[in-house]
Amino acid sequence: YEAFTGDHDVDKIASNWTINAPCNVILAMYIALAEERGIGLDGLRGTPQNDILKEFVARGTYIFPPKPSMRMIRDTITYCTEHMPLMNTISICGYHMREAGASPAQMVGFTLSNAIAYVQLGVDAGLDVDRFMRRFTFLAWSTGMEFFTEIARARAARRVWARIMRERFGAKDPRSWMLRGAGGMGVPTHTLTAQRPLNNLTRNVIVGIGNAMSGVPPVVPVPYDEPMGLGHSLEAEQLNMDAGRILQFEAKLADVIDPLAGSYYVESLTDRMEKE
Repeated sequence: YEAFTGDHDVDKIASNWTINAPCNVILAMYIALAEERGIGLDGLRGTPQNDILKEFVARGTYIFPPKPSMRMIRDTITYCTEHMPLMNTISICGYHMREAGASPAQMVGFTLSNAIAYVQLGVDAGLDVDRFMRRFTFLAWSTGMEFFTEIARARAARRVWARIMRERFGAKDPRSWMLRGAGGMGVPTHTLTAQRPLNNLTRNVIVGIGNAMSGVPPVVPVPYDEPMGLGHSLEAEQLNMDAGRILQFEAKLADVIDPLAGSYYVESLTDRMEKE
């Protein structure tokens, strides 16, 4: 909203939208705003979510049927690849499948299946996979409180995705093999409670530590009062941000990537999750 109504230099900030069905409408408005201000499209940065398949699978906020919806996503991918090289074209989300009842392995399976469909759109449009995959991202996973299982799930997801990109799509660039974005434990919304909500901060910190142990920054997820449904209090938001900073800068959990690699227990769990 600020980008559209304020006087921000939209070429100097990244604009990110959790928007799916009307993604190309929002993107068109953003392009028109840039053109009105004399800003070149090749300098615009941001991420529209643009992940419509998970809306059909688990959430329901779609507008058009699957076929025209996928065509719109294809057009967004192709347009941005040609004209907006700094704009991420999609951010694929696993969160909603887990919140709707999927197991950890099912969530990864459904999410990567959706991702395969999106990559195929770009391939069928005649784009070079190593070119357009630079701007594919993954947004959020939903996580439980089983610490080592969730770490193994995150590690297995990266393994499977790398193999899909190499073997199914023939990607040559190692950057195309990366599960880029939120590749860690995720957001534990379904595990948070409205009873004794302060305990949710403990749960969130556990997830933040798990994020670091699974190879991503120690991000602490949603504030502890999320289940209250009243909007986040300033104190809850501040505690959340502080917890992440403590894990990163005081506990130094971001100093090593994937520190549990080689652990017989974590590796065996990762192998099992990969097979599932």
